[in-house]
This record gives sequence, structure tokens and C-alpha cells, in this order.
Amino acid sequence: MKMASRTKTSLLHLLLGALALLISLVTVKGESPYKYYTWTVTYGIISPLGVPQQVILINGQFPGPTLDVVTNDNIILNLINKLDQPFLLTWNGIKQRKNSWQDGVLGTNCPIQPNTNFTYKFQTKDQIGTYNYFPSTAFHKAAGGFGAINVYSRPGIPIPYPLPVSDFTLLIGDWFKTNHKTLQQKLDSGGILPFPDGLLINGQTQTTFTGDQGKTYMLRISNVGLASSFNLRIQGHTMKVVEVEGSHVIQTDYDSLDIHVGQSLAVLVTLSQTPKDYYIVASTRFVRSNLSVMGLLRYSNSRVPASGDPPALPPGELVWSMRQARTFRWNLTANAARPNPQGSFHYGTITPTKSFVFSNSAPLINGKQRYAVNGVSYVNSETPLKLADHFNIAGVFSTSAIQSVPSNSPTTVATSVVQANLHEFLEIVFQNNEKSMQSWHLDGYDFWVVGFGSGQWTPAKRPLYNLVDALTRHTTQVYPNSWTTILVSLDNQGMWNMRSAIWERQYAGQQFYLKVWNPVQSLSNEYNPPDNLLLCGKAIGRPI
Repeated sequence: MKMASRTKTSLLHLLLGALALLISLVTVKGESPYKYYTWTVTYGIISPLGVPQQVILINGQFPGPTLDVVTNDNIILNLINKLDQPFLLTWNGIKQRKNSWQDGVLGTNCPIQPNTNFTYKFQTKDQIGTYNYFPSTAFHKAAGGFGAINVYSRPGIPIPYPLPVSDFTLLIGDWFKTNHKTLQQKLDSGGILPFPDGLLINGQTQTTFTGDQGKTYMLRISNVGLASSFNLRIQGHTMKVVEVEGSHVIQTDYDSLDIHVGQSLAVLVTLSQTPKDYYIVASTRFVRSNLSVMGLLRYSNSRVPASGDPPALPPGELVWSMRQARTFRWNLTANAARPNPQGSFHYGTITPTKSFVFSNSAPLINGKQRYAVNGVSYVNSETPLKLADHFNIAGVFSTSAIQSVPSNSPTTVATSVVQANLHEFLEIVFQNNEKSMQSWHLDGYDFWVVGFGSGQWTPAKRPLYNLVDALTRHTTQVYPNSWTTILVSLDNQGMWNMRSAIWERQYAGQQFYLKVWNPVQSLSNEYNPPDNLLLCGKAIGRPI
């Protein structure tokens, strides 16, 4: 009996030991994967529009390398700057949870000096979808340096559509033949940008995507241009929108899609037609003269070139486009990066704690063309605002320059910050009293786009809001002489850039920073600055 008891005890100890080992292994393997990259930024000479010009290459590529990652992957990316100017990349749409230290804009980061490097460290935390990156410094975006970020779902987390055979990335945007430094000098002297010289798809004027008849493919589309909205069509095929900037949507088929500057979405296209080549056409919208670029959708068994007229632009612009924008709806039963349904957060039942109306304008200041928000034109500081805030450096930015509603006061210049508290819930109205299309982006967040309307916004417009299944995204259009309302849940502490995605307007003042803070500092709210934090301006010499 004693021998049997000891045997049972030994077996129990072995089982407990094996269980502890298993738990430890699971714990070790439970950390999200790390992915390491080294990117070198250089100039190169290519001819996107048939004329040799200097562009920005990343690892010799134009556009830059695609970041194909999975939800919650940890990205360790060493960026080596071989340009003759300071440089930064920003990760358009990546939320940088508790980590505005890695946002890659001049309000949060010192730029990477020539012949030096900086290692970005961030996580695609609880995100899935179609995004992109681009340079945020100087006017580098006009020279390239942009690329795709595709964040795929974790295994075991279902997506609400059959897996496509594969993905195609379409980076579409307007392009200038003029050197980016010349364009920047034009803006610095108080001028405006000329009209773009053309459109590109993946850095080219002729691009072909090949697939098999009867199969379904995903097209991940981003507007990486400087100024132009575009409409996309595929001859003989419809596009089923399934994801917009990280949100799964009610799946709807479209013959054409308006996509505005800074926006991204994913569509499914089934090759269900007669085997041949079909035109893919992108054309500018809301501008005085149209530009177009054509690619090809080629069936792998095609022996017939594309023929007939390319698909035409849809009739009308503003009314048609605004109606289409209202058809994008959140899929309340589908999950996104996490298994809980997207609609489990009932945004429409929350009373906003603060309301803002931000009106864009295009004033002349000292004879130079500038752009402003509520009468304040933003100017960059040599000391990043995030560093000034962290080190309590006074005099770098102003939290009183921008008022919560427009006024008739003369336009001023300031390094402007709007301050709000962690966990507040904001109503933000973008009021556009100009004749041009606007596009607004908020770093670090997505938001519910609850309303579009023509004319002047008033509180009486609130009953028009969609408080049930409005789409979440990080960039929204604001139509000419119109308004757009978003709701934002401030769940991400830090210093976040709210800017025009129209790059000329951003460069010349149509931006500010949103400081989301809590008086009690805690690692549960925000990470400490990274060990490799770059210091510049008044932050030089401060202990990290």
C-alpha cells in the first residue's frame, strides 16, 4: 500500500511538473511575434510620368516595401536616412496604442538626421485592415517614400467573407513632375501648388493585375496622393467593399468608388466574365480638369486585349458622392481584430463630453498663402510638442490658441494644441466653407463618421446623425461648402496630430495637435519614452 501511495504521489508530481512546463511554454509562446526590418532611404532617378526625376526610394523601391503583418505583431523597424535632409515616416492609420512616441510626425518625434538611423518600435495592437505609410517631414511625400501596410487577422479570428485567393495592392495618387524641393520652395514663398501632372497606380502609369477565371481576389486600395480625390472603376466588374480602414462593413457591390486623399479600403472582385483583359480606371474628382490613369485586370487564360470604351465616371459629383458615402455602414455582427462584435460598443448612446466645430480657411498672412483652423495657422516648433510636454518645457506650444468654435477674429499663427482628458467622448464637426474638397485625419484613433451635410452645420443637424451603424475610420472627407461630423472616444493617451490630408494645406498650417492626458501618470495609460528617443530643440540634454 505504501509503495502504491508513493507511486501515485510520484505520478502526481510528474503530472504537475509537466503541467507547469506546459504552462510556461504557453506563456513564452503567448507573446505576440516580433518582425524585424531594416529600411534605407535614398534618392533615385526614375520616370513615373515619362520624364526623369528624383524620387525617394526605400530599399531601392518605389513605392516602398509593403509591410505584411498580423494583428498584434510587434514591429521593429530600423530606418536609415541617406537623404540630404532630416526625415520621418508616419504610419497612417496605425493607432500606436499608448505610444505616440512612435507616431513619426514633427509634433511627436525629432526627425532622423542625414546619415543616421532610428528604430521604430510599435505594435499593430487590436487592428486589422488596409493602411499605408508615408514621409511626414518637409515636402517629401511629393517625392515618394510611401508604401502599403496590410494587417491580417490572427488565426482563429474569423473574417466575415470567404478568403480571397490572394491580395493586390493599389496605391493610387496624383503626381508632379516637379522636384519636391521646388514645390516646397513655392509654398514657402507664399504660392500654391500647380495642378498635378498625372495619376499613378503603384508608381506607374501602366499596371497589370492577373488572376484566374472564377476566382475572387482582394484589392487593397489607398489614396496616397497629395491633393486629389479619385473615382475607381473596373470594366465589366463590380467591387464588393468589405473593409474600410480597419472596419468590416455591410458588404455592398459598387460599380465605382470615390476614394479621398489619405483614405484606404479593401474590395473583393470575382473574375466572373469572359476571359480577356479589362480596364481599371482611376480619375480625379472635384477638380477643374480631370486626370485619369488606366491599369489592366487580366484573366490568366486571356488571349484578348482590352477593348471598348473604358468605364465612364458616374454622373454628378457632390450629390452622388455624398449619397455613396452614406451607404458605408458598420457590420454590427462581425468582429474586427478581436472576436467581440464591432457593434458591442454602442457609441450612439453616449453623450459627448465636449463639442468642437473646426472650420478650415485659406487666408493670406503677410502676403503669403496659408491655411488655418478656426483662424489659427499652425507652425512647427523645433522642439516636438510631445517632448516639450514630457519634459515640462514651457513656451513651445499653446493650448489656448484654437477656440472650440470659429470666430471672426483675424487669423494668427501658433503652435496650437487642443487639450482633452483621457476617456472623454468628443463630437467634432468639420465645417468647410470653401469650394474645394477637404480631407481630415486623426493620428492614434479611429472615429465614427456619423453625418454629412451641405451648407452650414447647426445643432439642429444632430437628428440627421447615424447613431446606430456609422462607419469607423481614421480619415474623412468634407465636401465643398458642407460639413462632416465625427464622434471620438478618447481611449489613447498621448499627443496626436489632427491634420488636413491635403498635403499642401497641412504643410501651410491646416493642422493642430490633440493632447489626450490624465493627471495621474501610469504605464496602464501610456508607455515611457523609448530608450533610443531622439532629442532636439529645447529637449537636448534632458535625461530620458
